[in-house]
Amino acid sequence: MDKGQLDGLVAFALVAEKRSFTAAAVALRISPSAVSKMIRQLEARLGVTLLTRTTRATSLTEAGEKFLQQAGPALESILNAMNEAGNAAEKPAGRLRLNVPQTIYPNFLKPVITSFTQKYPDITVEIYFENATTNIFERSFDAGIRVSDILAQDVVALKLLGPLRWVVAGAPSYFAKAGRPKHPKDLLVKSCICVGAGSRVYDRWEFESEGKGFEVQVKGPLILNDVILAIDAAVEGLGLIYITEDAIQDKLQSNQLQIVLQAYTGTSTGIYLYYPQRSQVHPKLRAFIEHVKQTKII
Repeated sequence: MDKGQLDGLVAFALVAEKRSFTAAAVALRISPSAVSKMIRQLEARLGVTLLTRTTRATSLTEAGEKFLQQAGPALESILNAMNEAGNAAEKPAGRLRLNVPQTIYPNFLKPVITSFTQKYPDITVEIYFENATTNIFERSFDAGIRVSDILAQDVVALKLLGPLRWVVAGAPSYFAKAGRPKHPKDLLVKSCICVGAGSRVYDRWEFESEGKGFEVQVKGPLILNDVILAIDAAVEGLGLIYITEDAIQDKLQSNQLQIVLQAYTGTSTGIYLYYPQRSQVHPKLRAFIEHVKQTKII
C-alpha cells in the first residue's frame, strides 16, 4: 500500500467518525479541500462512492457502510497508533540518557535529578559517569555535562555552574612527609594522582601567573579513571590531585585535603549542559532543560 492509499483510508475513517470534512481536516492538520481530494482518490481506486455530501451533512453510502464494517477495525488501530504517536511527541516520557562527570553528581546534580524524577514520573533518567571527552551523541546520549574547555563547537550549551577554580590539593599526611610545593614546577618532583585511562590521561595541569597560562606535565604513583577514587587516594596521602575546588569542598571543610599553589590557580568559565543542535528538541530533554532553569542553579 502506498502512502496515498493510506492517507485516503485515514481521511475516510475520520470523516466517517466525525461526519464532517472540516472536523477531519482539523484532526489531520490539513485543509478540508485536501481531505476531500483524498476521499475522491480513494473512491476512484475502489470504483464506488463511499460518502454522500450535502451542504448540511455528510453520511455514508451503502457501499461506504459495508467498507467501513470490513475495514473499520484496521483503520481504528491505525488511528489509535497515530494518536499515541502524537501524544508521545508532546508528552515528556521515555528514557533520558545523560553523560556526566562523577564529581558533579553528589553535590550538584543529585538534588536536580531527584526533583526532576518526582515532577516527571514518566521519564526514566539514565546517568552514565564519564570524564573523558568523547562524542556522546554517537552513543545515543541525549545530553552531557562538561567543563567549558572541552566542549565541541557544534553543540548548544547551557551554563550550569561557574566560573570554576582548578586547584592542587593534598592531605596533611602527604605534606608532612613530602612538603608543600611553592611553585607549580615543584610538582615535577612530587607524587601526583592523575585521572584518565589509556591514551587519555590528564597529566598536564594548567596554571596562571600574571595573566598568562602555562602547563606542568606531572607524574605519580596512580592513574585512575574514577575521579571519586582519585579524591579518596589523595585523602589517604598517596599524592596530590588537580581538581575543581567545588568537587572537594567537603574534604576541605573537614581538613582532609588542603589547597596549595593558590597564587597560580587556573580558572575555566564553568560547567555546561550541552546537547546537539537540532531543529526540534525531544520533549523529555526540553523538560529537563526547563527544570534545570527553574531550580535556579544557573
